[in-house]
Amino acid sequence: MIEAAAACALADPEAFRATVMTAGAPVVLRGAARHWPMLAGGQDTVVAALLAFDAGRSAEMFVGPPAIGARYHYDEGLAGFNFTRSTLPFREALARILDTAGQPDAPSLYMGSLTAETCFPGIEQVVRLPFVPPAVRPRLWIGHGSTVACHYDTMDNVACVAAGRRRFTLFPPDAIADLYVGPIDHTMAGQPVALAVGSAPGDPRFPRFERVRDRALVVELEPGDALYVPKLWWHQVEAIGAVNVLVNFWWDGFADGPDQPYTAMMLALIAIAERPAAERAAWRSWFDHYVFRPERHPLAFLPPARHGILDGQPESRGRLRALVMRLLRGG
Repeated sequence: MIEAAAACALADPEAFRATVMTAGAPVVLRGAARHWPMLAGGQDTVVAALLAFDAGRSAEMFVGPPAIGARYHYDEGLAGFNFTRSTLPFREALARILDTAGQPDAPSLYMGSLTAETCFPGIEQVVRLPFVPPAVRPRLWIGHGSTVACHYDTMDNVACVAAGRRRFTLFPPDAIADLYVGPIDHTMAGQPVALAVGSAPGDPRFPRFERVRDRALVVELEPGDALYVPKLWWHQVEAIGAVNVLVNFWWDGFADGPDQPYTAMMLALIAIAERPAAERAAWRSWFDHYVFRPERHPLAFLPPARHGILDGQPESRGRLRALVMRLLRGG
């Protein structure tokens, strides 16, 4: 069940972190961006803002033939993709999107993850959200109606609709084994995708998907609405409308330094994944005890002063990081 956030949770980043993010579930933020001046006149004022802040940079655009129905995905053999990429000046790309919007026989066009600091410097001043840390810069996603394949992010995400509408279809992280996740090193835009999402019921290629199909959470957003998507939640994103603009903010609400959990998992793939089943099970017990801690801190039976490198303090994390680097170097 996707809940709506209380107003007090949106007061500042700390309140949002404690009240919304800690729960680790998607939350609808109705009207959270409605105060943005660029939304005052609908699509026209959104486009005017994009042009006003345009830095004159080039942008990569996905170009999909009409036959794909604006569903950006792999080709049939998973060797390539069903769209092409084109790089051109942003202003020219935006003009093409606007000029061909709503034409059924025209290619679908889509620009994604355009960073404010590169493409629209200064726009962060007019798309502020009080609950997003001030240092977090927005990204913009602009195009025709489209369906972006179900994927996850390794950062927490607040996605705000500026023009058009968006439909999110979400699955929790623990559904991963039933989603038929594609290659992790041959992707459309950085993250692997859940191949089963969007398939017809009973599709023989994805029998396990039927176990989680009904767990999908679906939410539709209007201009000014936002959605908080925790890291690792799977989400398919449909842009509904002839012209669509999304502004999103990515950050790790619980980072305590430069170390990323995804990096640790990639190293575990090298170090553990191909070992015998019995040894993998043994390492799982070690990970549960030291990392996932389902019951308590592994040294909870000792006084905190005796927790040593596991006391959670910044200087201890630095020592632990130095130990890891020494081990990686074979020292």
